[in-house]
Amino acid sequence: MANILVVGPHPDDQELGMGGTIARLGRQHHDVLLLDMTDGEPTPHGSVEIREREWTKAAQVLGVKRRQIGLKNRRVEHTLEARALVAGAIREHRTEILFAPYFEDAHPDHRATTRIVEDARFDAKLTKTDLPGDPIYPKWLIYYYCMHLRKIVNPTFCIDISAEIEIKEQSILAYESQFVVPPRNRKVVTALRQLNGYLGSRIGTEYAEPFFMSEPLGLLTLDGLVM
Repeated sequence: MANILVVGPHPDDQELGMGGTIARLGRQHHDVLLLDMTDGEPTPHGSVEIREREWTKAAQVLGVKRRQIGLKNRRVEHTLEARALVAGAIREHRTEILFAPYFEDAHPDHRATTRIVEDARFDAKLTKTDLPGDPIYPKWLIYYYCMHLRKIVNPTFCIDISAEIEIKEQSILAYESQFVVPPRNRKVVTALRQLNGYLGSRIGTEYAEPFFMSEPLGLLTLDGLVM
């Protein structure tokens, strides 16, 4: 089993981008930790107290753990301090597989988060630093899609989430202040189901989530491929 860290700029980004995969990994008994860079506030219908109840419920629905770094929403910046916080979390968790948002995005917090994670992956392996824990270098860095761009995704691979689509939707709807209360956001779950359904059709399954890798993916066998 692997230690897997899924970093999101705001609570709900991980659920939107790869909630089905998170649920599947948790059911497979991997040690999955969701790491939020911010608490997501302020938003029109939320508060820190409301969002905390929501992100806690969402993690429970997915069956995984969650913690936060404590940066400010709308003010995430690629700094040495932010890198150190994420690198410390990587070392404490002993992360082997690292997920970050896809690097093209309209939201500055998303772009900054990805830069931070990429550099924190490198920083986590350094010796003679003030970081907690022992050095470690996550072997895999995988990007998930949770974009604020009207862009067609072009994934490296997709993961079958046919058995997890309902759990994914439940985890998103746990954020009532974001996807139930505001009328214009109620279509998000439907739009994601349509996207995941289309991607599933590309690999011969009912639903799938897309991922991108800049580095080659190594396989021991072809047993895990969807045929």
